[in-house]
Amino acid sequence: MKKIALLTLVCLLFLSAIDSSFAQERKKLAQTGMKFLSVSLDPRSSGLSDAVTSLSNASASMLYNPSTMAKMDRSVDYSFGTTKWIADINYIYGTAALNFMDGQYGVFGLSLVAVDYGEFNGTILANNDDGYIDVGTYKPTAIALGLGYAKALSEKFYVGGNIKYVRQSMGTAVVGFNPLGDGIVKEYKLDVLAFDFGILYQTGFKSLNFGMNIRNFSKELKYVQESFQLPLIFKIGLSMDVLDLVEIDKNMHSLILSADASHPRDYPEQISFGMEYTFLKSISLRAGYTYPTDEQEFSAGVGFMQSLADIKFAVDYSYTPFGIFNKVHRVSINIGY
Repeated sequence: MKKIALLTLVCLLFLSAIDSSFAQERKKLAQTGMKFLSVSLDPRSSGLSDAVTSLSNASASMLYNPSTMAKMDRSVDYSFGTTKWIADINYIYGTAALNFMDGQYGVFGLSLVAVDYGEFNGTILANNDDGYIDVGTYKPTAIALGLGYAKALSEKFYVGGNIKYVRQSMGTAVVGFNPLGDGIVKEYKLDVLAFDFGILYQTGFKSLNFGMNIRNFSKELKYVQESFQLPLIFKIGLSMDVLDLVEIDKNMHSLILSADASHPRDYPEQISFGMEYTFLKSISLRAGYTYPTDEQEFSAGVGFMQSLADIKFAVDYSYTPFGIFNKVHRVSINIGY
């Protein structure tokens, strides 16, 4: 208990320092970079409007609160998914987790996120009637490769973290011409190491859980002349299967309610609510709501789970209307044994 109390105190002091940094940045809204790191990719989590800080989601937990990965009830877990984002941007992700000796040595995980922004027409200023010269196309890309670890420190207290290699390339651009008329080409790219950290506490009252995490902590970056920081975010959350309060067969029904409060670096604070009803541990219906937002408010999703011998399969889908932008669709496949 002394170790848990000490670790909790260290976490709170660390988060207090982060909050001071937030306070200094509050007037710099919408000025972070590598925003692909803040896009929710897992269909189950997005169907709950990302109110999953205190919910376990096996290997996909690495993308949200890595500490909850320690509750994984299987030896190996894989998850693969794709997101059709706004402006024809496509995301793919994959996560894998390995549970050593029923968690005795913790749970190790790997994650990969890749972004396809599509192709864009490249131009350069010129002294002609059009005012520019067409120099072909360029294709921005982005990836985040993460290594995670989670461990149960007691029956109630879990910790976890990720270290991520993050790289974003704005593509190769023609920035001028040499005396022979050949294009001078330059690639604009940046990479950095970022860190995530989270804790999960099972209160002991029924299935009530408390979670806390911080994501995308890194040094400041600079593109040419402009400096920026990653989309740092701090979240706390609560969740509970409310059917624990009544006498009902848990193998037949479950109804999880969750709530998260988020404190991002680059936009105002938000509160998210999620609800997941599961029937016969086979079909899940999900809904979520976030406030305040400009375009995105509610989300919905569905999941189908089946077991074959010791292998568990799941397919998840979520739908998020995005106001004047495209509707966002997410699909994933999960395999565990």
